[in-house]
Amino acid sequence: MIVAFSVTPLGVGEDVGEYVADAVRVVRESGLPNRTDAMFTSIEGEWDEVMDVVKRAVAAVERRAPRVSVVLKADIRPGVEDGLTSKVETVERHLAQRAEQSPRP
Repeated sequence: MIVAFSVTPLGVGEDVGEYVADAVRVVRESGLPNRTDAMFTSIEGEWDEVMDVVKRAVAAVERRAPRVSVVLKADIRPGVEDGLTSKVETVERHLAQRAEQSPRP
């Protein structure tokens, strides 16, 4: 499965990067495939191991913030491995094909 999630500390002011870094650190130290962008961190693995990492990432923020908001989206697709990479590669391949087919000015 792939889970994309964001953890937002509330009640700590506008600059939350330091708190978010605590959550991302937990994800990166998990050893599971992961990717972080401006809005979400995605992590790939088996249900129990992914959810455990998400729970620990939330707990890391919770230790320092009075309130925490979590947004989570899951793609549960048994038998798929390396989805973090292969899903993006599929889209890029289609974009490249379309670019090749487009008439050039």
